Amino acid sequence: PAATTTPTTEAGPAPTTAAAGAIPLEISFNGQAMTGDPEAGRAVFRQCQACHVLEAGVNRVGPSLAGLIGRTAGTVEGFRYSAANKGSGIIWTEQALFDYLENPRAKIPGTIMAFAGLRKPEDRANVVAYIKSSGQ
Repeated sequence: PAATTTPTTEAGPAPTTAAAGAIPLEISFNGQAMTGDPEAGRAVFRQCQACHVLEAGVNRVGPSLAGLIGRTAGTVEGFRYSAANKGSGIIWTEQALFDYLENPRAKIPGTIMAFAGLRKPEDRANVVAYIKSSGQ
């Protein structure tokens, strides 16, 4: 299953044939609302698991992503962030995370995160849906 986009009209979102299990997200891509599939996101998130977990209080090479949505970048206790990340001022909304995951180094120049990013918008939306569904 993949993320889907929903065309927006003056009357609101147009009907869509979202994948079974897809959830609505507060993300816009090319002027269209996105949905994401948490199960598909779980599979994509495997790329992230070498450095991140969704358990609170557990940091690896990267910080825990528990409670990520709504948190200010660079604020997980016990994790040493780059000055760029701490000073970014980013609040992790669904949209901010979606945008960041495309190219982390472009979004926060100077970040120490080595991940190149997820080019496909569907993959990014699905990862956001997975993180959101994990207890956000």
